[in-house]
Amino acid sequence: MGFSVLLTDHAVRDLEELYEFIALHDAPEKADYVLGQIEAAFTSLTKMPERGTYPKELLRLGIQDFREIFFKPYQIIYRALGENVYVLLIVDGRRDMQSLLQRRLLES
Repeated sequence: MGFSVLLTDHAVRDLEELYEFIALHDAPEKADYVLGQIEAAFTSLTKMPERGTYPKELLRLGIQDFREIFFKPYQIIYRALGENVYVLLIVDGRRDMQSLLQRRLLES
C-alpha cells in the first residue's frame, strides 16, 4: 500500500506561479516540461517518502519534521504524517531558503 501525496494550497500556488513565470520568460513548452518533472518527483513519494533529506536550513535549527527532494534547481519540501505526504513548498532553491522556510513552515 502506498502513501497518498497531497498538495497544500501554498504548494498549488507555487506550481501555478512557477508555470506562469517559465511560460512568460522562456516558453510554454518549457513550463510544461518543468511542471511534469516536478509532478513526477512528488508523485514518486507514494513509494518511499522517507528517502528525502532533511532541509539543511531547518536541520541547523534542530528541526527534522520536514524533508526535501529535488528537480534541480527546484526544491520540494514535504512532511509525511501517517499514510499521507503533504507537499508544502515548491520553490527555486536559488532563493533565500532560510527566510522562506521560516516564513512558510515555521510561522504557519
